[in-house]
Amino acid sequence: MTDNPKLTSLTEIFRFLRRNETPIYVITPTPFSLLGIDQWVGGLEFVNYFDIFDGGHARVFVPERDGPQEFNSMEDVANYLVDHPQFAEHIKGRPRGKAIFVMFDEETERLCEKVGIDIALPRAELRNRLDSKIETTRLGNEAGVASAPNIMGEADSFKELMKLAKKGRVGQDLVVQTPYGDSGRTTFFIKSEEDWDRFAPKIIGQKLKVMKRLNHLPGTIEGCATRHGTLVGPVMTDITGFEEITPYKGGWCGNDISTTILPDGVPEQVREMARKFGDRLYAEGYKGVFCLDFLLDTDDNTVYLGELNPRVSGATPPTNLITTTYGGCPLFLFHILEYLDVDYDLDMEQVQARWNDYDNWTQLILKQTEEKVELITEAPQSGVWRMAEDGSVSFLRAAHNITSVGDENEAFYLRVYGIGEYCYHGADLGCLLARGRMQTDERSLTERAKAWNSGLKAAFTSVPLGAAPPVQPPQGLDAAKWF
Repeated sequence: MTDNPKLTSLTEIFRFLRRNETPIYVITPTPFSLLGIDQWVGGLEFVNYFDIFDGGHARVFVPERDGPQEFNSMEDVANYLVDHPQFAEHIKGRPRGKAIFVMFDEETERLCEKVGIDIALPRAELRNRLDSKIETTRLGNEAGVASAPNIMGEADSFKELMKLAKKGRVGQDLVVQTPYGDSGRTTFFIKSEEDWDRFAPKIIGQKLKVMKRLNHLPGTIEGCATRHGTLVGPVMTDITGFEEITPYKGGWCGNDISTTILPDGVPEQVREMARKFGDRLYAEGYKGVFCLDFLLDTDDNTVYLGELNPRVSGATPPTNLITTTYGGCPLFLFHILEYLDVDYDLDMEQVQARWNDYDNWTQLILKQTEEKVELITEAPQSGVWRMAEDGSVSFLRAAHNITSVGDENEAFYLRVYGIGEYCYHGADLGCLLARGRMQTDERSLTERAKAWNSGLKAAFTSVPLGAAPPVQPPQGLDAAKWF
């Protein structure tokens, strides 16, 4: 710590962060993950690949593209942005700053050192190790946080898988996970040899977590591991596998944020689980935000640990929305405090209590479900949209903050792919945040959710690659910057 005085109230923390002069760069494909945090923290700006506000956001810097780019991962996007000569020129002459990513690797660390910025996140090596579902289970056991009945091992045949399952006493209706990757693509439901044959190429040769298949409700919660203990955000339930929204069976496509979905006492169990796990992460050398998935066994209301996302995650936008709207203080501020040279002393239980009571909100991640690759010639604009009584949707007004929505007929939409981009099977077309729920207690999509999904996707127009006409930028936008 330097000679900065210890901060002893939220008011002092807010004042300190508003006056912050250390540059903080949120380097991500779009600003969605931390949109709105710039209103709380001085010196924070977004460095993005997609100009989803069409040049209209004062805190967004988008380097010009030098021809088409091919990325295989979000790490590739991060490295492209950090290594871009316009970014180096953009930060030239400024104080040494800090960078925040969703995904990064050792190459990102090398490039950040080269341009003279520090990464305000745990090291890539630690994040990668903790990202393993096998490692998550081990740490959970040490923290006293139980996973669903499981056994670890390997199998190169259906017979060996059944032998492993018998040893672990997890039955024959199984959930099999490989260590790394999005759960929608690395989780396999197997109860027959036919199931095994379908998934075997993605399973053989890997360490496996083999679990008993439960009647369950999936959910998630974000926490922040700090020197003063772990703070946790709102408890969310997952929206998964709806074919209208995502092409991936079991794939994540959003969250319901509501205090009424889960049975009495369950939210408290989930928060306690996240606090215990966060404290164990801090002891492991990890500090800052993380996301935990959980499973609620609906037969007996037991809460089990699912998996860990050691990073800014898909749960971060609704977490900061809820903690800001209902608690007056976004959770991510405590992540930033961990990486700035300042100490603070607060009643953490009192801070936590601000975030435990909230209203209903929903986040939807809209993916392309069609099997096609085409050039986008029209795309819905980022901002606030409104749904009419007949279920049709239309753009209402420009907005840069997800707290800008009014009633349940409005929603904040953040575009990902726009004019001149390519749409493809599984592409994230955009993100939607709205008041109210979009999933019933029986875990079906509401008609409102279906209308938002179909209405926004209908606002896209695309053409086959061979028939693509020249793409014209929106009026008033410099063509050189558009391309």
